[in-house]
Amino acid sequence: MHDSILTYAKSRYLWISIVLCVVSIALYVWHDPAVAPNGGTWLGYTLGTIAALLIVWLMLFGIRKRSYATNMGTTRGWLSAHIYLGTSLILITLLHCGFQFGWNLHTFALVLMLIVIFSGFFGVYAYLRYPTLMTRNRESATRDAMLEEIGEIDQNALNLADGIAPEIHAVVTQLRARDGSDIAIAKIRSAMEQRETQLGPAPAPMQAGQTMLLMVDFLAGRADDKQAEALRKLIDMLSRKRSLATRVARDIQYQAIMEIWLYIHVP
Repeated sequence: MHDSILTYAKSRYLWISIVLCVVSIALYVWHDPAVAPNGGTWLGYTLGTIAALLIVWLMLFGIRKRSYATNMGTTRGWLSAHIYLGTSLILITLLHCGFQFGWNLHTFALVLMLIVIFSGFFGVYAYLRYPTLMTRNRESATRDAMLEEIGEIDQNALNLADGIAPEIHAVVTQLRARDGSDIAIAKIRSAMEQRETQLGPAPAPMQAGQTMLLMVDFLAGRADDKQAEALRKLIDMLSRKRSLATRVARDIQYQAIMEIWLYIHVP
């Protein structure tokens, strides 16, 4: 069974965090200072020290995940502890200050810490969701492989367009600089409609709103015409390129979502 970072070692660090929070709450309830609970009492200093040590330890995760030769636990174990102990900081720091807030450096530090923690929550969501979506979107192909196939389609489409018509060749040439597959297909459709007008009615007349499938059916009915066959192949190529370009754009989007939160979380 797959053991995710949230269930690592039977959720060991979840239970450790729960115990830590329960003990902190119990001490806070038991503590009866002469003044309102705050960071200046012995419990406030104790919880503040625990919170500070946790923050230092959490920062060490960046070093641990780049230390490949160390035997100080697995990276997945560190990450699981990073998530759960980092979450427990919310309660520990609130108990540390006795829920006393003001316009001062202490509250500012608390706000920064909360931003880091909540950006981490989004990071957990992203890393649990988007890798699966990326794998499904790529269909067992890498991004480099998809880009390479797009390049091959561009070249093959240009070679094919050479034998069709100058205007079709010009449209395909535009695709080498950017993905304009939709525009190109629309222009080729227009050229086919003009050609249909010149040749007379076809068995299945083409209308402006017909789908790509009907266009292919129309072309298949003219299989004895080399130009029509070439156009059919060209439309297939452009459709394939449009599909690949969409998948590449989606892959880049997923990766960006997975990484952009780090610009908030890490600094």
